[in-house]
Amino acid sequence: MVRIRLRRVGSRNQASYRVVVADKESPRDGRFIEIVGHYNPRTEPSTIVLKDDRIYYWLSVGAQPTEAVDGLFKQTQLWERYERFKAGEGVDALVEEADKVYQTRVTDPRTNPPQNQ
Repeated sequence: MVRIRLRRVGSRNQASYRVVVADKESPRDGRFIEIVGHYNPRTEPSTIVLKDDRIYYWLSVGAQPTEAVDGLFKQTQLWERYERFKAGEGVDALVEEADKVYQTRVTDPRTNPPQNQ
């Protein structure tokens, strides 16, 4: 079974996370299939950046998010956009809407540096 889960990166006491697609049997920080975003809980507000189009793909082929990732999806309203994707709305419009959500979460450029895409 394929899971969408967090992979811890960063040094001791400086944790940040990558959102990855990995086999359920792989270790937490081990082998993964694809990086689909990142999450930094240490900034104010937390930085959450997701590749919505890739997440829609993985969800549509049966990948299951963990509880922690499910919480991130709820914070960024990804589940609402995914339901609209399943109903037939275009991916491009949904991704543009998601970019606006992610940009509004970034408030202080000192704690949230610009993301290279």
